[in-house]
Amino acid sequence: MDSLMLSCPALKSAHWSGKNSAPVCQGLLPVELYASHNRISPPIALGFKRNMAFPKIRCVDGSGALKSIGESDDSNLQVGSLVMPNGARVVGLGKNSVTPTELETDTIAFGTVAVEITPETDNQVFISEDDADLDCPSKGFCSIPDAIEAIRQGKFVIAVDDEDRENEGDLIMAASSVTPEAMAFIVRHGTGIVCVAMKEENLRRLELPLMVPDKENEDKLLTAFTISVDAKEGTTTGVSATDRAKTILALASPDSKPGDFRRPGHIFPLKYREGGVLKRAGHTEASADLATLAGLNPAAVLCEIVDNDGSMARLPRLREFAKEHNLPLISIADLVRYRRKREKLVERSAIARLPTMWGPFQAYCYRSKLDGIEHVAMVKGNIGDGLDVLVRVHSECLTGDIFGSARCDCGNQLALAMQQIELAGRGVLVYLRGHEGRGIGLGHKLRAYNLQDEGRDTVEANVELGLPVDSREYGIGAQILRDVGVRTMRLMTNNPAKYVGLRGYGLKVVGRVPVISPITQENKRYLETKRSKMGHIYGADLSGPFSAILHSNIADINSSKSLS
Repeated sequence: MDSLMLSCPALKSAHWSGKNSAPVCQGLLPVELYASHNRISPPIALGFKRNMAFPKIRCVDGSGALKSIGESDDSNLQVGSLVMPNGARVVGLGKNSVTPTELETDTIAFGTVAVEITPETDNQVFISEDDADLDCPSKGFCSIPDAIEAIRQGKFVIAVDDEDRENEGDLIMAASSVTPEAMAFIVRHGTGIVCVAMKEENLRRLELPLMVPDKENEDKLLTAFTISVDAKEGTTTGVSATDRAKTILALASPDSKPGDFRRPGHIFPLKYREGGVLKRAGHTEASADLATLAGLNPAAVLCEIVDNDGSMARLPRLREFAKEHNLPLISIADLVRYRRKREKLVERSAIARLPTMWGPFQAYCYRSKLDGIEHVAMVKGNIGDGLDVLVRVHSECLTGDIFGSARCDCGNQLALAMQQIELAGRGVLVYLRGHEGRGIGLGHKLRAYNLQDEGRDTVEANVELGLPVDSREYGIGAQILRDVGVRTMRLMTNNPAKYVGLRGYGLKVVGRVPVISPITQENKRYLETKRSKMGHIYGADLSGPFSAILHSNIADINSSKSLS
């Protein structure tokens, strides 16, 4: 027997009669119960579902077929009397029945693994939208196509990065379009530090080395300044608007030579990171990407905008500035999405049959064209027309997936997703590497754990370390799903950001499958923080702090001295 389900009325029962009723926690949906240090083989799943007249026990074999309904069956399934949340009982499997002593309070109190299909929910982020949505600009910003057209016409664009980064706006123009008038505008409204984003091959051609080697760069965002320059021909001091315009035009020209420039000077070339905003979401990469998308030489002038008092202009002031001068204002995040939708980011490198503990799958290996990281798609069955496919996009978690860390729910979610896809007989699990610690990396994640042990939650720890709360991006996962044939999916997730990250790319989410794992003493604060601060959704109507539920579970377990 592979799984076992107990369904009971939602809220109102006050006693257990063996056949009629069982009290449950307010709002609980499907629940799996097992002890992490005393695994039952085969596993037992205890599910609480609404709208049931009375509890039923379902014994399901490996193929998903219902074996029997009732208090016991030919597999020696028994209704036990282990006290669980608020007095609810749990079902035991014959001689392998779980006892209260196995449910230590530092392991599993309760959790959910049985899945619930929710085609529509009250949370708007799970309402499917069409492909065009990926091109819609963020609220208050212009579209990327409008910005590209402005660059093509030799006009300025204002690009704003994320508020967790610099939270600054730069005036941007194609370097080949610069005029003395444009340069005067930049000097009047900018910091005066005028930069030109250039590709590495052009910097090498002009023999412009980095100001400091990469390994010695102490700039917070690792901005790659080269030595500064002035054009020799037709300039005087190099500082006037006319002189600076001539220097920028010379940098943008494919015919320029190293001897055409004086070093140092008043223009600061910046080395563009290959891959552009898909690798580094900064103004350097955004400016050169816009020039390239406009069909121009991949070089662009950029300068930070300052307020009237000399301070850096932030978004409210940037909106006023853009309106005052009739300039497009774009978000670099929108440019990232624009490029990710249109460019192929991965290539398939291998396919092989892979027997697993859950069943046989086909393993597809994909290599990222951006950073060379290899990702895996575990494909079950025939995807066929690609409609209504059960899908999980899982972020790599070495500590949880491999070592079974009790701090998170990653390993349990991975196992459950593979199990559910195997039972469905058709589905895809995409395993995205490079997502360790929500994108901060293993070392940073372990440092964040130390801060969590000192009292911070998972969000506070990242912020204190100067790291993003969640820097994961799912465009590569979306492209992998497209490549294996998925078109519409039932997405196994509790994370609204994952849905948003997968929309577009020719994909549509037609249903959500919550993947809720056991709550323990070790992970209860982590899961509660994800719910309260990161918007994770644990079933359609599971709300309120987990700690209160957990504490009541432990109290109930501890108060049960023996099996009745």
